[in-house]
Amino acid sequence: MPAEIEKAAEDKPTDNKTTEEVPQTTVTLEILQIIKDAQQKHGLRHGDYQRYRGYCSRRLRRLRKSLHFAQGSKHRYQGKEVTDEQLSGGESRFLLLLVVQCERAWAHAMQLRQEANTEPRKRFHLFARLKKAVKHAQGLAALCTASPRCDARCKLEAQAYSAHLCGTLYTEQQQWKEAMECLHQAQTIYEKLSQALGESQRLLYQQRVEELAPSLRYCAYNIGDQSAISDLKRMRLQGNVGMATELDHLIAQTREKQASSLSEVSWLGRVVPVRQEKVRLFLLAHQEAPKELAQAPDTEAKIAVHERLLMDCKDSLQLLREELRAEGSAGAKGPVSSLQLLHSYLCYLRQRTTVERNLLLIRQVQEGATKCKPQDLVRPYEIIVQNLSEMLQLPGVEEGSEFAERVQAELLLYKAHRVHHIGQALAAVGRYPETMALYRRGLAYVQQALAYEHNLDKDAVASLKELAGLLEGQEYSIHAQSILGSTAETPAAEDKDTKLLVDRLDTYLEDKSLGTSKPRLASFPPSFEPIACKPLFFDLALNHMEFPSLEDVADTKKNQGLTGLVKGWLGGWNK
Repeated sequence: MPAEIEKAAEDKPTDNKTTEEVPQTTVTLEILQIIKDAQQKHGLRHGDYQRYRGYCSRRLRRLRKSLHFAQGSKHRYQGKEVTDEQLSGGESRFLLLLVVQCERAWAHAMQLRQEANTEPRKRFHLFARLKKAVKHAQGLAALCTASPRCDARCKLEAQAYSAHLCGTLYTEQQQWKEAMECLHQAQTIYEKLSQALGESQRLLYQQRVEELAPSLRYCAYNIGDQSAISDLKRMRLQGNVGMATELDHLIAQTREKQASSLSEVSWLGRVVPVRQEKVRLFLLAHQEAPKELAQAPDTEAKIAVHERLLMDCKDSLQLLREELRAEGSAGAKGPVSSLQLLHSYLCYLRQRTTVERNLLLIRQVQEGATKCKPQDLVRPYEIIVQNLSEMLQLPGVEEGSEFAERVQAELLLYKAHRVHHIGQALAAVGRYPETMALYRRGLAYVQQALAYEHNLDKDAVASLKELAGLLEGQEYSIHAQSILGSTAETPAAEDKDTKLLVDRLDTYLEDKSLGTSKPRLASFPPSFEPIACKPLFFDLALNHMEFPSLEDVADTKKNQGLTGLVKGWLGGWNK
């Protein structure tokens, strides 16, 4: 029995030693939360990668200084790797050091991607910086996976972060299959984390899953899935502001691949070659616009689609103007060249898009929560009329052609709508004669437009007939209101003819104003009355009178004056 007790006593220290080898502290790091907060606060809310890169450099220096983990001195560089030994004290800032290194290299790569649009050679530097970010991320994931001190969440976040950066690198290198595998791995990990965490932290990981979806669909499209481009456009219409820039970038890359097959367009019976890459991209975007409009959830999203088309069209037109100016055929007379016809076609697309955009604006105003005023719709219709008028003046559009007749019919239709709303605005302020004249002008426009009925669709013809009945009915209504208004004003005119009390003291007349707070007693201030002017007198007899001579008196005064002067000089000697 004592031997057994002694043996147990000898085994007890061995058990304590085993217990001491188990790490007492657990290292955890919320990688996604940290990088999202830093990106939002230091430039990436506005796409400023240079500012974010500078922040990462400063943060990295502060971390190394506080951890006493400097890489050499001022004169010599000596690299240091973060190992499991640094994590023994439960210091998670060593893991944060690796994360900031990844973010700095990634931010530099994204900055170079923005600059590579004008300087293509910067793409080589872009690949180098992305490879550096992937190297740091893979080192972080390997350290977290191998260390028993890191918890499960930290290990999963490090693996997802590394997979995301690897997918970004493969996407830039156009290795679509490898990129899709890495991005799908990151998306799966983030989905599992969102399901395992609480309600307060779940939203962040769900947003990351949604951010990865466009990149996955883009990779699928490049692998061979032709339906992916439609999904990207739907995501852009339904996504948030933060994803819009990335989605536009992915869609632009997809269109560049499709634009190579678009080499010509047909308009007004002529086939026009398209050699400019920017013009091809715009024409491709215009062809795909109906699908985007069909997927748009509301009127605001449809207006946004038209706004993007107008911006792209503006850049394409500027390019064609420069080429026309270089050829010297911008204002030349004679047959319309292919380049001039292509320019006219793009002008037509811009004007047609503007017309559709203004029709959506009119619908948005009419369906708004506040009551729509007639004057609010006048300006959109004026812009529509102006653009349709410019269509008829485009080079290559022949007068009397089917295209010109169709545009003329639309022009008359929207002119009728414009004068209708102007008339409603004038009727609201009581200007009935002008309103009736405008309604008659609108009826004339409708009758002229119905003459081109064969060039209009069924909806436009139905709109014309409905507007004709509306204008005719409102014309009669305004006529009746003008008659009633003139009858109601007659008693007021009689009241104005009633004399003031001071002017009719000898006549008795019942005046209701005498019992009010403003009785009509007398006019004050009194009116001016004419009076006789002051007479002017002119002394005409003075010119005919003769006066006696005064020469003797004048000579005597002259002599006295000289004698007095001499006496004045010598007067002091006699004293």
